Amino acid sequence: MATDFSDSALKHLINVGVELSTEEDTTKLLENILLSAKQLSQADGGTIYSITEKNCLKFETLLNDTLNMYMGGTSGKPIPFPEIPMFVDGEPNYNALVAYAAATDQVINISDAYESGNYDMSAARKMDEKTGYRTKSVLTIPMKNHEKELIGVLQLINAQQDEQVVDFPPALEEIIRSLTSMAAVALTNRQLIDGMEVLFKSLTRLIARAIDEKSPYTGGHCNRVPELTMLIADAVCHTKSGPLSDFYLDENQKYELSVAGWLHDCGKIATPEYVMDKASKLETIFDRIALVECRIELAINEIKNAHQQKIIDQLKQGKDITKLESELPSLIEELEQDRLFLCKANVGGEFMKPDDQQRVHDIAAKHQVTIAGVKQPLLSSNEVCNLEIAKGTLLPEEREIINNHMVVTIDMLESLPFPKHLRNVPEYAGGHHEKMDGTGYPNGLTREQMSVPARMMAIADIFEALTAADRPYKPAKMLSECLRIMGFMKLDKHIDPDLFDVFIDEEVYMQYAQQYLSRDQIDEIDKSKIPGYVLPDKRETITKKVIIHRI
Repeated sequence: MATDFSDSALKHLINVGVELSTEEDTTKLLENILLSAKQLSQADGGTIYSITEKNCLKFETLLNDTLNMYMGGTSGKPIPFPEIPMFVDGEPNYNALVAYAAATDQVINISDAYESGNYDMSAARKMDEKTGYRTKSVLTIPMKNHEKELIGVLQLINAQQDEQVVDFPPALEEIIRSLTSMAAVALTNRQLIDGMEVLFKSLTRLIARAIDEKSPYTGGHCNRVPELTMLIADAVCHTKSGPLSDFYLDENQKYELSVAGWLHDCGKIATPEYVMDKASKLETIFDRIALVECRIELAINEIKNAHQQKIIDQLKQGKDITKLESELPSLIEELEQDRLFLCKANVGGEFMKPDDQQRVHDIAAKHQVTIAGVKQPLLSSNEVCNLEIAKGTLLPEEREIINNHMVVTIDMLESLPFPKHLRNVPEYAGGHHEKMDGTGYPNGLTREQMSVPARMMAIADIFEALTAADRPYKPAKMLSECLRIMGFMKLDKHIDPDLFDVFIDEEVYMQYAQQYLSRDQIDEIDKSKIPGYVLPDKRETITKKVIIHRI
């Protein structure tokens, strides 16, 4: 083999350096290193190994022209050989040349594998016996990063010149070592980037888990919303008709949307538990309905005592007590009915009638109890305010605290120095409580002011909340009921109409339901009865009629 190849080798190294610096796939990067070294040396075959955490060599890519062998890497063919330990009983593994080179940090250049008495080549001989191959010249080079840590091993077999097997010359050895050094930098950079992405991904899930763990009533919400968001995104990317038929997200954009999904409620870290977990109207750190029931019990006892005293006074005066005795049960029954009413009102619900709200005030006004010698109403003003909440369990000021989690979420996310490929995360995550008509929060954005991914997250968040079985203020709804409610939300311009159509067309709701809903929630769905939804075959007809009418 000619040794004067410095100019061509230099050009090759420059080209390889550019390719390695731009490759994002670690598997392909390792394969490219092997291919470049094999081309430079005109080797017949070669293998590149990575280092496992257990100090073993893992086959990454294996090539051999004579045997027409290509395994691992991007070939799609797995390498059936086990990992090779670098050490045996604490000593370098002498039984495998590549392991010995790695363990002792040596570049090993052998002219003839069968005639080398310095190294155990029995493994190579056994492999040759199986394949009919003849391993002769071997070059094994450990690959180290900038911190002198071993990150891989490159092994080349049978350098070629004029169709003859020749030695790997010292000059070539130096060039291959330069290649491996350059490749090690690229590989280390890729591993660092991959490691940072894995770390970041884990942190986003850690934050989501912390929020879910904070509240026993919304456990799993931060996990389910990103999953549903990605189901919607995939469905929109696959749709072939309608206004969204040209919409597309590449893998990086999908990753960006997924990150936004995992962080969409990160602001709830700052939301007090007593508000976020308010399961009943009187709940603070405990449910104050117990105090109300105690006061009612006191009121009953006071009525009994007062009534008994009246009976005693009447008897002393020799008067008839028949009427007094008949009045007591009705007085006690009235309080018992008030108790039942207040307990029911405390639960909360979709709507509280004005008459029931007035009854709360009436109960507070007509009963008093004496505690520590002080007369006081049966219900405090704060308890009255809470018990007359018309919908749900939250006071307006508590609702503001809940809604403020979006402001905190956006502030937190905008304070992070997201890299370019994640710069839209704050916008995607911050829009899931906005409505298409501008009546949502925190910024009152309209549909035109929101990106499609942000609108996807709004649908995902709503559907997850409707179908959730772990909310304290409502029972789990049937699937058909959830779709009916969302249909009305489409008609009210609260959710994106085109995305909702895809959500129904592609039956994203069923994909989600089969993974996350109980069987009892999944009922039969008649798409034609979903408010605001038109079946695809009729949708085109309606569109044509509208166009003709406008003309």
